[in-house]
Amino acid sequence: MFWRSVVGKLWFTILLLVSAVLVLLTILLLEFFQNYHVLEAERQMLQTADKISEVVERYEDRDLMLETTALVKDPESRAVIVFSPDDVVISESQLKDLPHLEYEWFSNDEQLSAVLSDGEDVKMVADPNHSDTGLMVVGTPMVDGEGAVFVYESLDTVKETTEQTTKIIFLGAGIAIILTTIFAFFLSTRITSPLIQMRESALELARGEFQRKVPIRTHDEIGELAMAFNRMGRQLKFHINALNHEKEQLSSILRSMADGVITVNREGEMLISNPPSQQYLDAYDFETYGTSTNDADRTSLPEPLQKMFANVIETEEETMTEEILQGRSWVIIMTPLYDQRKVRGAVAVLRDMTEERRLDKLRKDFIANVSHELRTPISMLQGYSEAIVDDIAASKEEKNELAQIIHDESLRIGRLVNELLDLARMEAGQISLNTGRVDMTAYMNKIIRKFQGLAMDQQVNLSLDLDSDIESLVFDGDRIEQVFTNLIDNAIRHTREQGVVRVEVVDNKDEWIASVHDSGQGIQEEDLPFVFERFYKADKSRKRNEQKKGTGLGLAIAKNIIEAHRGTISVRSKWEEGTTFTFRIPKNLESIEN
Repeated sequence: MFWRSVVGKLWFTILLLVSAVLVLLTILLLEFFQNYHVLEAERQMLQTADKISEVVERYEDRDLMLETTALVKDPESRAVIVFSPDDVVISESQLKDLPHLEYEWFSNDEQLSAVLSDGEDVKMVADPNHSDTGLMVVGTPMVDGEGAVFVYESLDTVKETTEQTTKIIFLGAGIAIILTTIFAFFLSTRITSPLIQMRESALELARGEFQRKVPIRTHDEIGELAMAFNRMGRQLKFHINALNHEKEQLSSILRSMADGVITVNREGEMLISNPPSQQYLDAYDFETYGTSTNDADRTSLPEPLQKMFANVIETEEETMTEEILQGRSWVIIMTPLYDQRKVRGAVAVLRDMTEERRLDKLRKDFIANVSHELRTPISMLQGYSEAIVDDIAASKEEKNELAQIIHDESLRIGRLVNELLDLARMEAGQISLNTGRVDMTAYMNKIIRKFQGLAMDQQVNLSLDLDSDIESLVFDGDRIEQVFTNLIDNAIRHTREQGVVRVEVVDNKDEWIASVHDSGQGIQEEDLPFVFERFYKADKSRKRNEQKKGTGLGLAIAKNIIEAHRGTISVRSKWEEGTTFTFRIPKNLESIEN
């Protein structure tokens, strides 16, 4: 792990570089000093030979010449003065291992014999056969040219000097390597310490921690790097906060949108979706797989959106379609997203058009129903009035009968128009309530008495079940009577002979509950969600029964009246078992302004 760090790499690089330089320098120094010592020894020995040559010329006394020669030469050297083959003078050395060379050795060597014959100086390294010690020999001719002076000494002296020099060089190199190691490690640590802190700070930045700063200890490039790193951290924190703010704002906008939004990348994977689009995805999964996955992390598009996406990528144009899922109508618009000139994805907007389609259908049905409801009485008015004008009815009784029919149909038209006006005002929020405290016993008995005659004519048993705990309540008596009238009249008209219609009013803490139950034919299950819509008639056979004929607006008006009282109305029914309409009204209606 150490060798993979910056400290180890930098330390090893410096140490390797310095070691290579020191090895090369040591080799060169050793070579240089070895040659230097040899040359220096040869120079000194040659100077000694020249001095001995002068001494020989100056003194004729051999004893004095030998004493002077011993003083001039190095004690470790041996001097040989050659006058002739028979006259050789040797000045001995203090070294006992130094060999004793005879005239024949000098004369037999070609290089040394040149001193005797040609009178030239000579320097050489010799290795006598009878000695294990190498010799360094110099020779110079005497001044008068007769004879020569040879000085030689053992190479051990040069080797010792060279060894001492080598030791000193190796010692210096070792000390230099040690100092270099310490310096390189210190320098590496000094350089990499801020880098290590920057690495730790970078890891914290990666974890989302922007508070830590790198200390600035120097003003060199590393210090400037630390300053730039701290500045980068501040800028990164600012931009991350800005991005988070934009992301939260975008998320809030998407969540608050009524339309569904799905963003798709180039590969067709979902990136962003909001809750309305999730409703579409859940509906698609339920219709396709029979279960709603409700998986917020899903990335695959439904098959209809995949086809649209492929078309958008291919044509690079906006695509629109409408799809019906689980009874709801979705209009889908998919538009390509561009990255400069290249399509990088698409955005799909999903709008739930169910309510708009329903309103359109209601508008069309309303016009058709009103036209249908008005066409019959108007046709009857026109027909019977023409009969009177054309004197088809001859007798007075026939004319009165036709006039009565015209009168009844005109009342029917007026009732339809009034109910339409009332319903329009209620749905526009223009309904006004005249609330007051109502004695429930007298109020309910009056309503029941009003329908007793109709119930007896239809041979239906009409009864009232009023909770004894209820004495008086606050509501708009006229409007609620209109609701009771509609519900009871419907119940009696749609109940067979010997059937039962029961009206119940009970107390339920903060609200009172009224219900009208009949034992009539009932309502089909598929018609139950639509009974409170305008002109909706569940039992189509009732339209052909003149006694059961209605405008189809009563329940819609009743629902608006109950909702104006801040209540709710509901229906429960089973085919061939009967129907129960129930409405609930809160007791605290004193706060409603008249």
